[in-house]
Amino acid sequence: MLKEAQPEHLGRQAWEIDDRTKFEKAHTVIFEDSILASQVVAQEIADLIKQKAQAGEPCVLGLATGSTPKKVYAELVRLHREEGLSFANVHTFNLDEYYPMEPIAFQSYVRFMRELLFDHVDIDMERVHIPDGTLPRGEVEGFCQKYEQMILELGGLDLQILGIGRTGHIGFNEPGSHRFSRTRMITLDEITRLDAAKDFMGRSNVPTKAVTMGVETIMNARRVVLMAWGEGKAPIIKRSVEGEISEQIPATFLQDHTNVSFVLDRAAAAELTRIKTPWAVGSVDWRETTTKSVVFSGTGGDPIYFETVDQLTKSAVIWLSQHLQKPILKLTDRDYNDNGMSDLVVDRGSAYDINIRVFNEVQHTITGWPGGKPNADDTYRPERAAPASKKALVFSPLPDDAVVSMGGTLHRLVDQGHDVYVAFQTSGAMGVSDEEALRYAEFVQDLDDALADKLTQEASVYDEVFKSLNSLTPGDPEPLVVRMVKRLIRRSEAKAACRFVGIPSAHEFFLDMPFYETGGVSLNSLGEADINQMVKILTAIKPQQIYAAGDLSDPLGVHRVCLDALIQALSAIRRSGDDWLDDCWIWLYRGAWQEWSVDDIEMAVPLSPEEVIRKRNAIFRHQSQKDTALIPDLSGSEPWRQAEQRNARTAEIYDQLGLAEYEAIEAFKRCCF
Repeated sequence: MLKEAQPEHLGRQAWEIDDRTKFEKAHTVIFEDSILASQVVAQEIADLIKQKAQAGEPCVLGLATGSTPKKVYAELVRLHREEGLSFANVHTFNLDEYYPMEPIAFQSYVRFMRELLFDHVDIDMERVHIPDGTLPRGEVEGFCQKYEQMILELGGLDLQILGIGRTGHIGFNEPGSHRFSRTRMITLDEITRLDAAKDFMGRSNVPTKAVTMGVETIMNARRVVLMAWGEGKAPIIKRSVEGEISEQIPATFLQDHTNVSFVLDRAAAAELTRIKTPWAVGSVDWRETTTKSVVFSGTGGDPIYFETVDQLTKSAVIWLSQHLQKPILKLTDRDYNDNGMSDLVVDRGSAYDINIRVFNEVQHTITGWPGGKPNADDTYRPERAAPASKKALVFSPLPDDAVVSMGGTLHRLVDQGHDVYVAFQTSGAMGVSDEEALRYAEFVQDLDDALADKLTQEASVYDEVFKSLNSLTPGDPEPLVVRMVKRLIRRSEAKAACRFVGIPSAHEFFLDMPFYETGGVSLNSLGEADINQMVKILTAIKPQQIYAAGDLSDPLGVHRVCLDALIQALSAIRRSGDDWLDDCWIWLYRGAWQEWSVDDIEMAVPLSPEEVIRKRNAIFRHQSQKDTALIPDLSGSEPWRQAEQRNARTAEIYDQLGLAEYEAIEAFKRCCF
């Protein structure tokens, strides 16, 4: 297998044999974050373009769409503008397109490629090829054959870039695709359609068909680079890189390619054996150390870190306990020896000593006092005892995120006398269905009719909303009146949830951050106005606690942008010399799309059965997201059910490790700034 030698370079010549990658069946490169990884991939593409130009040859690129390659295209545009990279000799073939699909539609990959790359470089559009989603059904097969022929006439693809779907699809080659498949029309898997629901404002609007390059077409490329970012891709990456080749996971076919690289960020690589259980691939240095690992590095400001004491030992013991289905305190020397962890026992003396230490560390994460317990010894508590009453500022990227992910903790903070503020960072309007907006507009219409003698209005809200919605196709930018109705729906729900939890209206802030307010599914770049809003509320409240969303795999990317905004705002405040930050702790919650693993948890807030019901009722105040949100959890389940299942599963794991049994647990990780 292969060893990472020069992280800034992807070429196989920079790699050599190493036992730590012995479970990996394809060349795999891991970067700290997707920004650096994307820059390296873009540089390889740029070097290839220049090399081909110098030889007087065309450069034939296979391109992908979706969120994964966006930073690659941004870097290519930068290289063109700032360093003179020319695309004059480039021919491109895109992997796929929905069918049917008009090229001007917002979900069209034609539009995607123009807006992110082609309109910003000097490429000849006659050399750009994208599957045609407008053809009559009877002409698709002939088009696909011609598509293959054009690639062959140019000598084949020099380099193909790929993303990967949760099903392991590459392009739209869904599970069951044959190794020797060529460009064709395919029926989309239901999971793929669910993942695309965010782009089409609901799963029902997602096409059931697509035209895609085949597996064989991809495999014939001289070079293939597959990229994956985020925790959500970690399970399928492990199966694709370490699993057996199978038609049910088309990405596994790449194991047979002679020049492929899987390019990952740390989060996407988390399930690989060398990352998750390094003791299974070789000796490990178990010496106790304090390490800092980057949890998030955004587009500006300072990174946020997790500071961890002896994290590897803690992770290993928890893994062993779960692997053997034995409580931590029942693990034996032989258990350690039989599972590649004998060096740990040699280093620490005995299984008993290791077990006690890790058990205590996990036990100390549990607290019924998320704001700190007054007048108590806080040596082994996750939060400080003083001040007894803290200002806690909770950031909720979407209006329901706070109650979905930490509704029980919100109740605790309020009940225990803390000064709790909630800042709703975006309106969440794009999460409201057209039907829901129309229902509220009808209510306004009925109210207008009932008060007709008291109102003077030429056109009702209902008329405007009805007219606008009837003229739109899914994904079109929405007129202001529609956005306003949807914004007010989410705002009224958030107010109702705060009222139920006990947070006064004076402590509710609706930031409506500009990056989100596009009227469509695409987000704007984070701007100065967004950061200024965050700085303003932070400096006005000066909290001792900040709670923020650490879910970075959300389908829209809203959480990631909101966390980036927090980082940049905190950086600006620190540069200003404001010292209140020195006494402020930052806690990241999850739960909307994933949960912290137990070895990551630093504060676990247990919930009783009654508190679980209270949390459920708070979530129910967000009626537009119940029973199935417009942009649902990737499992397709109701959001409140998913929240309860995650909290119950965390409590179950604590119980299995030998700790106290609870109905549910909300989990947090403290980060250092």
